[in-house]
Amino acid sequence: MSVAKNQVVELEITGLTAQGSGVGRVEGMAVFVPATAQGDVIQAKILKVAKNYAFGKVEEILCPSPDRVESQCPQFPKCGGCLTRHISYEAELRAKEQQVKDALTRIGGFSDLEVLPIMGADCPNHYRNKAQLPIAAGADGQLQMGFYAPHSHRVVDAPACLLQPETFEAVTDTVRRWAKKFQPQPYDERTHTGKFRHLYIRYGEKTGEVMVCLVVNGNGLKGEQELVRMLRETVPGLKSVVVNHNRERTNVILGKKCRTVWGQDFITDELCGLRFKISPLSFYQVNRSQAEKLYGIAKKYAGLTGEETLLDLYCGTGTIGLTMADQAKEVIGVEIVEDAVRDAWENARRNGIANARFLCADAPKAAEQLAKEGVSPDVIILDPPRKGCGEALVQVAAGMNPKRIVYVSCDPATLARDLKYFAQRGYTPRQAVPVDLFPRTGHVETVVLMSKVKE
Repeated sequence: MSVAKNQVVELEITGLTAQGSGVGRVEGMAVFVPATAQGDVIQAKILKVAKNYAFGKVEEILCPSPDRVESQCPQFPKCGGCLTRHISYEAELRAKEQQVKDALTRIGGFSDLEVLPIMGADCPNHYRNKAQLPIAAGADGQLQMGFYAPHSHRVVDAPACLLQPETFEAVTDTVRRWAKKFQPQPYDERTHTGKFRHLYIRYGEKTGEVMVCLVVNGNGLKGEQELVRMLRETVPGLKSVVVNHNRERTNVILGKKCRTVWGQDFITDELCGLRFKISPLSFYQVNRSQAEKLYGIAKKYAGLTGEETLLDLYCGTGTIGLTMADQAKEVIGVEIVEDAVRDAWENARRNGIANARFLCADAPKAAEQLAKEGVSPDVIILDPPRKGCGEALVQVAAGMNPKRIVYVSCDPATLARDLKYFAQRGYTPRQAVPVDLFPRTGHVETVVLMSKVKE
């Protein structure tokens, strides 16, 4: 019989997807079921049927997997922040490592590529140094603050989060008490009315410095100075209180203009022995401890001896290139976002790094400029967004003829696709290491070393 909507079927979960769902099969058809574990035997109700697959939900767990654990979070799975609270961290790491291997084999065709064991986090909780908490009005009209439910923009009220440092709970508690007193109108994205859009918090794990940023649909909120007073009493390490103005009808969280209400307009943190300035709009790795491990692998793969020119083609605020500057002759960062380039120059200056420079340009224009200067990079670092590099940028990077390319990826599928493009242009992947930068979520990073095949 064929699988039909509302049918209840028995399934053995045999794998996990990158989105955190378990997958089993009925009459050869894949059925995806959230909040299940590999090895579960369940009864599932079919919710949606497509041509070659279906989606379901758990009706009953007939035989639980050995990987299954009791979630420590009262918001799971209603909140969309975590996907894997129902399985052990060891099981999560196995699934992520397999996800990387499967993508490299099935999409890239690299069945013989050596993939080292995944580098897990020493502590899979309390690692996030940034929170972006949407604000909404509850059914009783009171302010709600937390996270979006999966596949929606419905806010799940969350007094605390296991992914965030305990300091953030002091901030959210204080903001809730302040909101009860001053009643800021929560933003409604459907009608573009209301003022208070997001509470945005940043934290320097090494320095202990805290920034609190209110994202506002307008010029500001009543009672800002009272909020400052309350935060100063309750939040250790508070260095900055900022209002970000976002009047756009958009899902983008931050607007382009910030106003400092109290303290500095930035905080600082240390990463790989360097000190970085973090403003509201700056990019900074969310998991500092794991980022140090990731950058350490990338630095090892770069194989620098002090004689090489290193080109970082997605340099952002310069973090990864600057951490390698002590072993390079010259570091050249390329980034298309002007504010990020300014931050990169500032980060180099603050750390006394004189052998780094940054170009505000896209990759083809930067390549053209460097060719005119007679600069030929020995090593290229790539750290693209989730969409990957794409074939055009791969062609640019390979055309510069570096000895080695180090690819830092946040998406195994686009990584595998791009590695295939590189292989077609003479650059073969030699080794890969998955790194878990975002425990309890579906994301996994991978660092890959490529070198040019000798003619």
